[in-house]
Amino acid sequence: MTMHRPHRSVGTPLQPGEHVVVIGYGPVASRFVDDVADLAAAGAVRLTVIGGEAEPAYNRVLVGEHAMGRTERAAMGLSDPAALAAAGVDVLLGTDVTRVDRSRRRLRLSDRTTGEERDLGYDRLVMATGARPNLPVLRGINPDPAAYAHLPAGVTALRDLDDARVVRDVVERRGRVVVLGGGVLGLEAALAAGEAGCPVTVVHHAPWVMTRSLDGPGGALVGRALEDAGVGVVSGAQAREVLLDGDRRFRGLLLEDGREVPGELLLLSIGVTARTELAEGAGLRTGRGVVVNHELEADVEQRVFAVGDCAEVLCKDPSCQVCPGREGRGPSGLVGPGWRQAEWLASRFRAELEAVAGGGTTVLAPLTEGPAAAVRLKAHQLELASAGEVGGVPWEPRPGGGSVVQWADGAAGTYAKLVLGPDRSLEGYIVLGLPRSAAGIGLLHDRGEPVPEDPSVLLRLDGPDAEGTESRLTPESTVCHCAGVSMGRIADAVDEGAATVEEVGCATRAGTGCGGCRSAVARIIEAHRGVAV
Repeated sequence: MTMHRPHRSVGTPLQPGEHVVVIGYGPVASRFVDDVADLAAAGAVRLTVIGGEAEPAYNRVLVGEHAMGRTERAAMGLSDPAALAAAGVDVLLGTDVTRVDRSRRRLRLSDRTTGEERDLGYDRLVMATGARPNLPVLRGINPDPAAYAHLPAGVTALRDLDDARVVRDVVERRGRVVVLGGGVLGLEAALAAGEAGCPVTVVHHAPWVMTRSLDGPGGALVGRALEDAGVGVVSGAQAREVLLDGDRRFRGLLLEDGREVPGELLLLSIGVTARTELAEGAGLRTGRGVVVNHELEADVEQRVFAVGDCAEVLCKDPSCQVCPGREGRGPSGLVGPGWRQAEWLASRFRAELEAVAGGGTTVLAPLTEGPAAAVRLKAHQLELASAGEVGGVPWEPRPGGGSVVQWADGAAGTYAKLVLGPDRSLEGYIVLGLPRSAAGIGLLHDRGEPVPEDPSVLLRLDGPDAEGTESRLTPESTVCHCAGVSMGRIADAVDEGAATVEEVGCATRAGTGCGGCRSAVARIIEAHRGVAV
């Protein structure tokens, strides 16, 4: 998110000993808690985190990998409840917050196991409730979000560990899988299930998959790559009904044209919606999410904050020279932006405590958001990256100037499209089947640097005589986009003794998000240590 000014607290800053309560215990909440746990250990604040699941925080991005048998539960953990307890952090698992009373600064809690209810007070409230999966309006299922736990057997959106167990059971017996929705998460699940030996069919409503991230040619090539990987694609199709057998188990998806797609498992992948129910009940403003300003404040008293996929940053400040009147954003589905919000809010609280102790005024460097984060399709059979504006064709002028550069090799299944602004900066790109070129192009996009006068040189990174991408990185180059970790930080961790990807992750958090950078981290370790990882 782009801030237009440094934060200067105009309300009452966080006071020593105040009670900070975090609602939600997903990856974003876990990052915030980790970053302020030392304040709790020092007695500067009292800290409580409330999670609805019985499990402590885990990496939800890897739920699909876990469902396909590629990642075990032990590798998904993001927190150590024992260490948090030792630091004085109260962790309430299996607990729902059913009401927020802002006037009394009280929460109503309900234990999922016993049904017992009680109240909990707070001084500052951080909402990290995330997003819920969208349910389609189809015969055979209840589209009410509250009915998600009661979907027919064999129908799931693959959002948590319980869902992963359902999917894993079908995958292990090589059952037939139907995926409704051709977005990046749906395709990753489809490719993984296909690789595990399951017959898979993707049903998508638009003419090509990943409609928001790809143009027509790119979508066509991705569709062909899916078919080559053994994943069937039914595009331009509307689903009508979820077909159930006599035991109310999923047996097929009926399309509007009468076709039936049989299967034992239906994966719903049609997007998410921010969880705003608590905020609405508390009288907070909501839209695509819990509406917050650039300081992540959801109320004028500066006592309620929102981070992650439940937050919608919306600036209506007429004095803002960066983003006056721009539209807010709903859930991105990406963990990186939420992590940066969590880190910034933790830094804000720390700065406020320091200011109170020193008698000064809180001034915090603004939290900035660069270009739109890239969408990366992480699959063994397919290498795809896309970001920003991808519309337009080379033979037509672009409104406002700029140009479009495009390459395609149908036989090799490679494709690249660069959308350039008037200053030759990258406003967007699509790169398919060229992983090293995608890394270099993504670096230019992230930095806002202009492309070379001859953009074709960017494709040579994947040529037969090209050196490894890591040899071209500088210490400032971002390797892990989720956690914002540079090559320099990874190299420092290796020099300090980190010898595996997991050890580098513990030291820097690289590779602990989507996992797409783990192979690059391994190659950097190998380059520094001269030993295969």
